[in-house]
Amino acid sequence: MTEIREAATVMVVRDAPDLHVFMLRRNLNSDFVGGAYVFPGGAVDDADRAPELLARCVGRDDAQASRLLGVDAGGLGFWVAAIRETFEEAGVLFARDRSTGAPVDGSREEFDGIRRAIGRRERAFSEFVEAEDLVLDTGALHVFSHWITPQGMPRRYDTWFFVAEAPEGHGYVHDDAETVASAWVRPNEAISAARRDEFQIIFPTMKNLEAIGRFDRAAGLLDVTGAASAVDAVEPRIVQDATGIRLLLPGDPGYDDAPELPDDALAPLPVEALRGERGG
Repeated sequence: MTEIREAATVMVVRDAPDLHVFMLRRNLNSDFVGGAYVFPGGAVDDADRAPELLARCVGRDDAQASRLLGVDAGGLGFWVAAIRETFEEAGVLFARDRSTGAPVDGSREEFDGIRRAIGRRERAFSEFVEAEDLVLDTGALHVFSHWITPQGMPRRYDTWFFVAEAPEGHGYVHDDAETVASAWVRPNEAISAARRDEFQIIFPTMKNLEAIGRFDRAAGLLDVTGAASAVDAVEPRIVQDATGIRLLLPGDPGYDDAPELPDDALAPLPVEALRGERGG
């Protein structure tokens, strides 16, 4: 049975002057959704729940985080993973100086080399956080949505999407390894670009862009997400028929009757088959 891996991703937003979100293009050689535009994020590692790292989180503790996610324990690891991955992939660090409480200076030149070393697994994220005497600003990340990869995919993820206000002075640039391009875009313009085949965007990314695209300003989006208390999981189902491959959401006609798919039933499945349009 395909393991469902835990994952976290962050929609980093700012006003420029209206709502923009930061997106990265995955390397074309990636095993999963190569070439697609995504938000910074990735799988949760065991080290993201290391006690010494959890002790350096401010804004919420594991009990609070776990309640928000509806789990017994370990919820804060999703926030840590989201912060680590955003630093690795985009050079953006949601952290503060432990002694002063001031936001970290993301413009420091040495941070670029450090984040690349962490991405290559040459240095542990926890070691960097301790050496710089930082605390992770988990309070800056707000729960937005929860998506589970459909059955039949060669890789499956249980992913929490967060939204956070962009800190000033940070990298906001792809790492030229896992990601090969980056851009600040209006959510609705990203959707339009995908429909013109200028962006490759998979279904969960598209639906989250549609959701945040309803807001004109980052402040309004952050006010709503900061007050959110419960988020339901969304697990699309894949059906194949004479019209091709379709993705169904809970409540769609045929969702409850969709057959269970065995592991790797649709492998290899190109990005185009998991685009934002349900018709494939």
